[in-house]
Amino acid sequence: MFSNHVTGGVRTLLRLEATIVMALAFLCYAHFDFSLSTFFIFFLAPDIALLAYLIGTNAGAFAYNATHSYIAPLMLLAFHIVQPTPVLFQFALIWLAHIGFDRALGYGLKYKTAFRHTHLGLIGKIKKDI
Repeated sequence: MFSNHVTGGVRTLLRLEATIVMALAFLCYAHFDFSLSTFFIFFLAPDIALLAYLIGTNAGAFAYNATHSYIAPLMLLAFHIVQPTPVLFQFALIWLAHIGFDRALGYGLKYKTAFRHTHLGLIGKIKKDI
């Protein structure tokens, strides 16, 4: 049984937090009047990392976690503060919104044991033996 994940109120809090990150990133994006078509074209771009699962669970978990952690988009935002670069700011907001969306749905960072093992719990339907 997989048990390396949060449960109960902490899981609910993390998903609520992610919902707020997604909403704030989208509202900030809209506030700066960036193109909504660009937002929707690139919104799912981080999921390209899922292709690494074709190599194996180690590569898949590494690629997924690298593109679904808040670290890189927050670094882009910090870079934008130091050296204003609107396009990087725009993509950082899209990226943050995507991560927030995934986490709000319960898709957490992956463990290398299996795709469905995440820090927010198991994803997908549990198959029952007949």
